[in-house]
Amino acid sequence: MSAITQPHDEPLQQRLDAAMAQVNRVLLGKPRQVKLAFTCLIAGGHLLLEDVPGVGKTTLAHALAATFALEFQRVQFTSDLLPSDIIGVSVYERETGQFRFHPGPIFTGLLLADEINRASPKTQSALLEAMAEGQVTVDGQTHALAQPFFVVATQNPLDLNGTFPLPDSQLDRFMLRLSLDYPDAAAERALLTGSDRRDLLAQLMPQLDGAALLALHRQAQAITASTALLDYLQALLAASRRHADIRVGLSPRAGLALLAAARAWALLSGRGHVLPEDIQALFVPLAAHRLLPARGANGDTLARQLLAEVAVD
Repeated sequence: MSAITQPHDEPLQQRLDAAMAQVNRVLLGKPRQVKLAFTCLIAGGHLLLEDVPGVGKTTLAHALAATFALEFQRVQFTSDLLPSDIIGVSVYERETGQFRFHPGPIFTGLLLADEINRASPKTQSALLEAMAEGQVTVDGQTHALAQPFFVVATQNPLDLNGTFPLPDSQLDRFMLRLSLDYPDAAAERALLTGSDRRDLLAQLMPQLDGAALLALHRQAQAITASTALLDYLQALLAASRRHADIRVGLSPRAGLALLAAARAWALLSGRGHVLPEDIQALFVPLAAHRLLPARGANGDTLARQLLAEVAVD
């Protein structure tokens, strides 16, 4: 395949570079997290942002939607939120004698599921079909979602009151889980002395659109992954399944997600092939939330242990 840096791809490459630069101007001091978010979007995945309030989770979601010209909807998840509040509902119309489906906010380009763990498991599960298959089913009728469709969900790991842990099936639908963390001193000073983030978001201009995003997705799918690279990926998967401190290791679906993300990361790096370093850069944010510890260790620690224990041949 032709890497994104080939001459006939230069306009798209320039637009992609401009898109990342624009988001980095809003979310200061987080270039790696921005690249990971772009990777997730280009790979066709969904993104979980887990962090304390006020570090830019919502800002990142808004900036991605504006930069990719995606229709944006935000849903504040609460304990009384119902599945129909997200998906939509069929309403009987007396004039026609028929039920008419009224789409919910999930029918959008980018859905921000804010504080997703404050909703009940029943409401959380309303997202499963949409995230996995790009469609929803209501009253036996299937309704396709527009493409591209991207979910960004946020949750606060420190505030446990009134929250419901995300079930494993829901966590598995998120390709990557990121933590933005606090800004460094230079970025925080720029925040304190610069423009309000809301004003900056209002000034953002689309750099790419849905068609370009789908084109990038197709290019990423064509990135080469060598036999040796696949051997390394499979070795990581196998190691997770036999590790003494991991109760449930990585599934084949996690392996497919890792490969898709690595191809998108390579594309963003201007290469036509995947390197082991791409797998390593993505492994913790992709694997940590999928690993079920057998003892007290957390997923991040276990994912790093797997990277340290599995050699690149």
